[in-house]
Amino acid sequence: MSPATETEEHKALRSAVAALGKRHGRDYDINALWSEAAKLGYLGVNLPEAYGGGGGGIAELSIVLEELGAAGCPLLMMVVSPAICGTVIARFGTDAQKQEWLPALADGTRAMAFGITEPDAGSNSHRITTTARRDGADWLLSGRKVFISGVDIADATLIVGRTEDARTGRLKPCLFIVPRDADGFGRRRIDMELHSAEKQFELTLDDVRLPADALVGDEDAGLLQLFAGLNPERVMTAAFAIGMGRYALSRAVEYARERTVWKQPIGAHQAVAHPLAQAHIDLELARLMMQKAAYLYDSGDDAAAGEAANMAKYAAGEACVRAVDQSVHTLGGNGLTREFGLASLITASRVARIAPVSREMILNYVSHQTLGLPKSY
Repeated sequence: MSPATETEEHKALRSAVAALGKRHGRDYDINALWSEAAKLGYLGVNLPEAYGGGGGGIAELSIVLEELGAAGCPLLMMVVSPAICGTVIARFGTDAQKQEWLPALADGTRAMAFGITEPDAGSNSHRITTTARRDGADWLLSGRKVFISGVDIADATLIVGRTEDARTGRLKPCLFIVPRDADGFGRRRIDMELHSAEKQFELTLDDVRLPADALVGDEDAGLLQLFAGLNPERVMTAAFAIGMGRYALSRAVEYARERTVWKQPIGAHQAVAHPLAQAHIDLELARLMMQKAAYLYDSGDDAAAGEAANMAKYAAGEACVRAVDQSVHTLGGNGLTREFGLASLITASRVARIAPVSREMILNYVSHQTLGLPKSY
C-alpha cells in the first residue's frame, strides 16, 4: 500500500469508527467509549492476532484515534496503552509478558501508562535520573516522573529508568513494568487548567522492589526499545491533533453555512471561507505525513519512521492549533460559549505542540539529523 492512499479496509475502518464516535459525541463517557471500542476490536487493532489483537499496525490504530477525535471524543490513553506499551511489549517483551499483557490491552480490560518525562530532564533520555540497581535477583527503582497520563486508571506503568552498564560503568536506558500498587510507588495528581478525561500525575519511586521479570526486553537494547515506543507515540499524537482539528473545523463550517448576516451565510464571504479552506488543507497535508510515518514504521524502517513521525507530529500540532483558532474566530462570541464546545480546545490544541516533545526539539531533530547542521548543545 502506498502511504498516500488508503485500502478499502482502511476506509471501512474509518467509517465504522466515525459511527462509533458519533454515537458517543462530545459529552462522551470515557469508560463507556473505551469499553465499546475494545469490544469492537479497535483498541488492539495494532497488536498481534496471536494475542487477541487485530494484527494491524500503527496505521490502523491512528485511524481509530483520528476518527474518534474528529467526532469530539478522543481517547488519549490510546496513545499510551496500545501504541507505546503494547508495541514495546509485542516487539521486545518475553513470552510471559506478552501472555500477561497483550490480550488484556487488546480487549481493554487492562491499561498501561508510560513514564519517561522527569522534572529536570523533560524527555531527554540522556538526563533521566530515575535509576534501577540490582538487589540479588530483584531490581530497586528510584526516581521521579512528571506529566504522566492516566496512572490512576492504568494497572501498571511502563517506567523508563537507567541502569549501570557493567562493562563501561555508564548509565543506559531500560524499561520496567511497575504495578500500580507496588510498595514505594506514589502518585500526586497535577492540577491542570486543561480539561481532559485523562488526568496528569507526578510519580515518586522510592526503592520500588521489582522482580527480575519486570524488565522489558534486553537490558542492553534499551535505547532501541525506547524509540520503538516513541515513534508510534508521535504518530498517534499527530492523529490526536488531526482529529481535534477536524472536529473544530467541522463545527465552524456548519456554523458558517447557517449563520446569516446581511442576507447571506457568513461562509459566503471569502474572509471567512478562505481561512477555513486553508485550515482544511493544512490538516490534510499533516495527515499525509502521518500516513507516511505509520507506513514506514509498520514496514520496519525505524530510522526513516523516526524522521517522518517527528515531522508528522510537528505538522499536525501546528495545523490543529490553526484550525481551532480559526474555528473559534469564525463563531465569534459563540466560539467562547460552552454550548458550542470549542473554547476548551484552545488550551487542548496546544498539547500537540508541547507533548510528547516540543516543536522546538523537533526542529532541532530535523536540523541535525536531516539537514546535517551542527548542534548548539
